[in-house]
This record gives sequence, structure tokens and C-alpha cells, in this order.
Amino acid sequence: MNICLASSSPRRRALLSLLVDDFSTLAPCIDEAVKKGEAPERYVERLAVLKADECADEASIVIAADTCVSIEREILGKPINREHAKMMLQRLSGREHSVYTGLAVLAPNQRYALTVMTTVYFGVLDNSLIEDYLNTDEPYDKAGAYGIQGIAGSFVAAIKGSYSSVVGLPLCETRESLQKCGASLRLGTASSGY
Repeated sequence: MNICLASSSPRRRALLSLLVDDFSTLAPCIDEAVKKGEAPERYVERLAVLKADECADEASIVIAADTCVSIEREILGKPINREHAKMMLQRLSGREHSVYTGLAVLAPNQRYALTVMTTVYFGVLDNSLIEDYLNTDEPYDKAGAYGIQGIAGSFVAAIKGSYSSVVGLPLCETRESLQKCGASLRLGTASSGY
């Protein structure tokens, strides 16, 4: 069965390629606005399902994900400009925050949706470090204004949970969902369920 990744993210493509040899990609176009009072875990799961539904067809397994950074239950999206990115990084400095990734896997007659939460601890970021980071192209297309897989990985003092989920696709949960859908994987055998 064909596998389709409902994402244009190069990070998600790279992660999925660790699990499957061949897949296509589609870039869904959905409204990503946060609903009033929406919890971070509900927000990312809702968006993942919307993305998967938009790209679904009867002959494919569709995988979609959405990631957000949250501090004190407030969702930090992608920064709109340099000042917004700076404000986010100052808030994250020397503190812990949560990264939520919603995952949706749709196959004919099967639907899986879940959220993975990871706690990330940042060291203290002084203003010159933040300014230097803002001079790179890294913070501007990422939730919370940082990418753990890049230079900002040096900001992370500790992590509790799934590293791949912080990057954008929780590999363990994706593999398990694909197995349940009968997908052909690089490792292990496909099954019809547990």
C-alpha cells in the first residue's frame, strides 16, 4: 500500500525515511489557528487529523503530524518576526517547557490519532547568544523559535521524552501505527494489529 506524508517539512521527511523506503508527500493547506481555550495537546492532535484528512485517499496510508511548544500551557507557535522569536527564546531561557506532537495515521478502515509530550529543559541563554542565534535562519520556521536538531540543540540541558517527537515526528508511535496498518517497514514485520 502507498504511504503518503501529509507534510512539506524536510525534518519529517527525513524521520519517516528511517522507517519506510518509499513514500510520497503532499502539503496540506489547513487553518492552523488555535481555538479559544484549546489545550496544546488537543490543538496538535486536531491539526494532525485535519492534515491527514485533507490528503487521505482510499489507496494510501496517510501520516500527518503537528508540533507546538508550550510554556505554562501557553502555545508558542512559529515566530512572526525577529522580535517575536527573541521574546520566545527569552521566555524559554533557563526553564523547562513542553513540546507536543500530534500524530494521525489514516488507512482504509483504520484511523489512529494520538499526542506525544516531551519536556525540554533549556540552559540560561544570555542576550548575545540569543542575538547570534537570531542571525541564523534556524528559528523562523519552527515552533517556539528553535530547532533541537540544529544549533539550538546546544541550548538543551536535558530532555525527558521523545527526541524525534520534538523534531516533528514521534518515531516509536509512527512505527507502531504503521505496523497496525500493515505497512511494509524497514525493520520488523507488518501486522494487522496486536
